[in-house]
Amino acid sequence: MSQPNLVCVVVDRLHAGMLGAYGNSWIKTRHFDRLASSSYLFDQAVVDCPELDRIYRSYWFGQAGAAQDQVDGTSLPKLLAARGWHTALITDEPRLGSLPGADDFAERVVVKPRPAKRLASDADDTALARLFASATAWLAAPREPFCLWVHAQAMEGPWDAPYEMRAQYADEEDPPPPKFVAPPELRLPADYDPDELLGITHAYCGQVALLDHCLGQLAERLEAPPLAERTQTTLVGARGFPLGEHLRVGPCDSALYNELVQTPWILRFPEGLGRLSRTQALVRPADLGGTLLDWLAIDRADFAGGQSTSLLELIRGERVAVRDRILLRSTHDRALRTGAWLLREPDDGPAELYAKPGDRREVNEVANLCPEVVAGLQEALVESVAADGADVTTPLAELLVTEVD
Repeated sequence: MSQPNLVCVVVDRLHAGMLGAYGNSWIKTRHFDRLASSSYLFDQAVVDCPELDRIYRSYWFGQAGAAQDQVDGTSLPKLLAARGWHTALITDEPRLGSLPGADDFAERVVVKPRPAKRLASDADDTALARLFASATAWLAAPREPFCLWVHAQAMEGPWDAPYEMRAQYADEEDPPPPKFVAPPELRLPADYDPDELLGITHAYCGQVALLDHCLGQLAERLEAPPLAERTQTTLVGARGFPLGEHLRVGPCDSALYNELVQTPWILRFPEGLGRLSRTQALVRPADLGGTLLDWLAIDRADFAGGQSTSLLELIRGERVAVRDRILLRSTHDRALRTGAWLLREPDDGPAELYAKPGDRREVNEVANLCPEVVAGLQEALVESVAADGADVTTPLAELLVTEVD
């Protein structure tokens, strides 16, 4: 096979629990699920810092999002360009063009959003559809080999899917979904109106349905020859979107709970590598670049100071894990995630502990029941902070990585 192509689709604010491939049974995501059926899936992909600039520092420079250091080294698009790949960035997120690494793409297309004051009457007239139409058109006559990077504002942008897309998820006894367009962001009171939250959830589901519709058009182009035989496809969520869990809707204070930090991550390889497989290994955005370079057989010495992590051995079934912990940071929190626990330390309250992955929504706080676990994880968190987010090689105690029944 000649040098393969790369297509990476990053979808902002995509809640992992809203896709059929990740356990959702009531939202129709047939195009996502079709892509997943021919791909390798990560079930425990977490964002170690939910700030867009740090997420892209991870994607394009292989540096941990939770680290405090400045961007340095050679970017992923520059490394690919130096080895003959034509690189292109297509996005509807205005902030992306000013981030380090964006200028290293040979082509940069910003799909300027039209102000959305009301819901669209047709799915193809939405902000998301215009972005995906631009990406699909670009793929009609690409210069190969290429790396096409598509970043969609998605649920960070206007929620302008046609009303029927959100209304289809409301039962007869439910109140009609609201018709707002601006993404909601609020802290709910303890006695919040459940019908209000239900309407917001239906609106979000409508946006997911729209996203699936748009993905279908892009996938149709990628699944047709000749691209199908020589194009690797990555689909990943940049950040999640709280929908009432922990009394938060939208980003709010970026509290480091599952609904914000856990995202879908799907890799499809043209030769079928990892097809129909998935892993519970802990992975983060900084792993993506190293994995793609490793698969392309490109020396990673100039990427992330030679310290980038590749997940290729996971995908090949040669390893079951690449790390036993991930440090998470946001404006007001820090947290440590292992395969068995999430320890969250907010600035304004006591430490919280949740058993993972079973307590997916983190509804059972158990810090008082497991003081030894809390103490051990706090010590490990301090160690990870001292390492500035880099992987710590000293293994955690068995107590801190063993799942509880």
